[in-house]
Amino acid sequence: MTGDHPTSPALADALAAGTVVLDGGMSNQLRAQGHDLADGLWSARLLLSEPEAVTRAHLAYYEAGADVAITASYQATFEGFARHGVGRGRAAELLTLSVTVAREAARRARLRGAVRPLWVAASAGPYGAMLADGSEYRGRYGLTVAELERFHRPRLEVLAAAGPDVLALETVPDTDEATALLRAVRGLGVPAWLSYTVDGDRTRAGQPLVDAFALAAEVDEVIAVGVNCCAPRDADHAVATAARVTGKPVVVYPNSGETWDAATHGWRGPATFTPERVLGWRAAGARLVGGCCRVGPGTIGAVAGVLAGG
Repeated sequence: MTGDHPTSPALADALAAGTVVLDGGMSNQLRAQGHDLADGLWSARLLLSEPEAVTRAHLAYYEAGADVAITASYQATFEGFARHGVGRGRAAELLTLSVTVAREAARRARLRGAVRPLWVAASAGPYGAMLADGSEYRGRYGLTVAELERFHRPRLEVLAAAGPDVLALETVPDTDEATALLRAVRGLGVPAWLSYTVDGDRTRAGQPLVDAFALAAEVDEVIAVGVNCCAPRDADHAVATAARVTGKPVVVYPNSGETWDAATHGWRGPATFTPERVLGWRAAGARLVGGCCRVGPGTIGAVAGVLAGG
C-alpha cells in the first residue's frame, strides 16, 4: 500500500524527491482533546476504549499540514496489554486497529480537501516503553539482542500485516535494541525508519552516534535513520551525523525542548523547538521532519509552512 490512495507514491520515492512532514506528539494532542493517559498503556489505552479519539488526533495533524501520521502503537505490546487483562488475539486486533484508524483519518482529511499524499507510519516503541518506568530513556535492560528480537518480532509482524507505509522503529535508546529491531524487520515486506533518542552526541545508553547510525547503513529495509524524543539542540548535530554515516535520508522529530520533571510529573523550562530550525535540518539531510512530545498541530502547521516557503 502506498499512501491513502492507490496513486500515492511510495514514501521512499517521496523522500528522494523532497521533504515530508511528520506529525507531532500523539499524547499531548489526546490530552488537549480531554483524555487522561495516566496508566501503563499511555495513548494505546484509547485504542481499547475510544479509538475515535485517536482518529481525531491524527486528523488534527493531517489538517495542520502533516503528510505522515505515526500510529498510537508506541506503547502497544502483547505483554503490556496482557498486564491489563487483554488477551493475545485482542491485542493483535488493537495493533491492527492503530493502523486502521490512522488510515481513516487520512480518508477524512481527503474528504475535507487534502490533495497531497498522506502516509501512515506504524510506531514500534522500545522494550522500555512496555515497562512504563522510564527505562526507554536508559536502555540496557539486561536482555540479550536475541531476547529483544523475540520481543519485537511478533508485534512488528502484526503491524506490517496491517498495511502501513512504513514501520517507525522509534525512541531507541541503545545499539543492542537497534540491532534487535533491525533483525526483526527483515523479510516483513514493509520499509522502516530507525530513530534513536539521544543525549548530545550519544545514545541515551552512552554509545557514540557514529556507531549507532552505522548499524542501519547497509540494511535495505531501512529508508531513513535519525533521532526523535530529544532536545532540538541535540537534533542539530545528529542530523548531519546520520546523513554522513549512512548516506540515507534522515528522520528527525525532537521534543518541544521543555524538560520533564519526574518529581512534579510536569514539564518545565521554555520550548526551544522553532519552525525555522527545520531549515537547517533539511539542509543537513533531513527528509522526514516533525515533532515529538509537546509539539502540537499548530507547530507542525508552521513547520509545513516554513518548509514549503523555504
